[in-house]
Amino acid sequence: MNETTMLRLEYDQIKTRVSECAFSYLGKHHAATMQPITDIRTIRIRLSETSEALQLIRHGASVPVPSLEGMEHILHLLGTGYMFSEHDFSHLAQFIRSCMQLMKYMHAKADVAPTVSAYTSSMYGMETFLSEIERCIYSGRVTDHASKELAKIRKKIAVTEERIKRKLDSLTSRHRSIMQDNMISQRNGRYVLPIKKEFRKQVKGNVLDESGSGQTVYVEPAEIVNLQFEQSANMAEESKEEMKVLGDLTAMAESYSRELSINTETVGALDFLLAKAKYALTLDAVSVELNEDGIINLHGARHPLMAHTMVPLDFSIGEGYSSLIITGPNTGGKTMALKSVGLLTLMVQSALLVPVLQGSRMAVFEDIVVDIGDGQSIEHALSTFSAHIRNMIDILETAGSSTLILIDEMASGTDPGEGVGLSIALLEEFHRRRATVVATTHFSEIKHFAENTPGFQNARMEFDTETLQPLYRLRIGEAGESYAYQIALKLGMWTRIIERSEAISAGRTAQNSQKSHVIPPPFEDKKSDDVDKTSLEKASTDQKIAKQRKQELPLHSKPFVLGDSVYVGYLDRTGIVYKTEDERGNVGILIQGQKQIINKKRLVLHIAATELYPDDYDLDIVFETKENRKKRKLLARKHVQGLIIECPPENEK
Repeated sequence: MNETTMLRLEYDQIKTRVSECAFSYLGKHHAATMQPITDIRTIRIRLSETSEALQLIRHGASVPVPSLEGMEHILHLLGTGYMFSEHDFSHLAQFIRSCMQLMKYMHAKADVAPTVSAYTSSMYGMETFLSEIERCIYSGRVTDHASKELAKIRKKIAVTEERIKRKLDSLTSRHRSIMQDNMISQRNGRYVLPIKKEFRKQVKGNVLDESGSGQTVYVEPAEIVNLQFEQSANMAEESKEEMKVLGDLTAMAESYSRELSINTETVGALDFLLAKAKYALTLDAVSVELNEDGIINLHGARHPLMAHTMVPLDFSIGEGYSSLIITGPNTGGKTMALKSVGLLTLMVQSALLVPVLQGSRMAVFEDIVVDIGDGQSIEHALSTFSAHIRNMIDILETAGSSTLILIDEMASGTDPGEGVGLSIALLEEFHRRRATVVATTHFSEIKHFAENTPGFQNARMEFDTETLQPLYRLRIGEAGESYAYQIALKLGMWTRIIERSEAISAGRTAQNSQKSHVIPPPFEDKKSDDVDKTSLEKASTDQKIAKQRKQELPLHSKPFVLGDSVYVGYLDRTGIVYKTEDERGNVGILIQGQKQIINKKRLVLHIAATELYPDDYDLDIVFETKENRKKRKLLARKHVQGLIIECPPENEK
């Protein structure tokens, strides 16, 4: 699956949230490495398991999943010659006990959760190994009963310790008056008496240390020197015997390495399954019916990262049309609808339940590709349009009948006339390849194309014209509007101006509706040079038709306004008005990124700005580079020493 797609649709956040619901390190690892699946049979099986797990945790007690604490370290070192410590065996004992508890729990749930409980059928009890650990290790220490020799050595240690303490008690009573305090100390594991320095010679023995001030010396009395050497020898014997016990237990652990590995992997897989179910519980999510026919039919869908604040979305595609063009005002929810469809598809193909109503259907795709946002243009210092074109080229290389294509703001970032034409050509090519396409746009030409082309459908985001607020509801089968007229009326625009505007728009709409769009037969595999040749021939024909149409346009009697698309006959190019007419009749035209000054007599209106852009569209996006727009915003807030805004030169024609 496309990595860029998953990044743009915030799939990583879904993985993070599932990981947070996992209990063990291995369950978290499975969530962090989760990827969408493309095999529909596998997805169905895993969705069924997730649904069953959800019912288990919804109606039952907490499932006793082992934490796997310490097991990653143990499994990594098994068979390497490493000797495990008492601490390691404490973790092993706890793991085996937890596995036995889990197996017992799942056995009791076999009737209500047969698939989930079957996970533990491959696990091992390892009672013999557990009994041996418990016999030899208790509270992180080797027990006296771990071996007969160890019991004998520890008895000797206890006897010698008692003799040393009796001697020390006698010495303390004898030298109490010359001791710095009445507390016996230890230095390097040997008992000493804290003697005032001036009385050092009154105590026979070795000075092992002295205080920082030099006023106290720590003397090992000669009477206990031999006893302490004997005790040191006893403790060395104890340590040696403990190592032998730990070595025997390590060998036993290695003999159970297969069982330990299987149990750990099973616990990790089960923990991951339950984590998916827990996440579904937080979303009030359900399973959906799957198909491979490109049919998506969502009822009450919510974006999983905005599940409790988003207006539920009803969405459908794949029955009667495979390309959906969503239009509507800014901030009306178009992009959120697009992202919701994409992310929910990724989730379903990851065997996750999704926040929709029962009865929803979703398609399984081999690939999901998106063109959302301008992340690439920031990363590579490209223009928005360049990033868009690079995305489109990448999509063209792979798009097929099992591809879901999501495009946000088609025809943005460039000359609207050319951008619209390019967008329609791309939509035709995607449709020819039988891809499923959902695209958003502001431009009426694309809307009219969808209205008059088989296989395409319009949709709009609803808008409250009374409150001038978006309703975030998608209505399929209707083309959206910019609501410029309604907003203008609310703000006090003259009624006769609005009526005249509507008449002009109606005329252009009628002209557009007379054009029919016929898309060639669906895409079939051909050699790349044949496809390129066909595309070039079609482009050449389209260019001739466009040129003829522009030559037939009537002369423009009204002054050009900012944003108007105009045709420059002697250049055979369209451009955008960036500077209105001066006293000599010269107009500033932006043509393919170059600013030129051209007399109005050489210009013909191609598409009015009112039809190209929404009412509140910022034309600086078209005229200014992204870098200059950022600089102007910065200068609007404060003075920046040395900041320069560079503008391309104007060529007078």
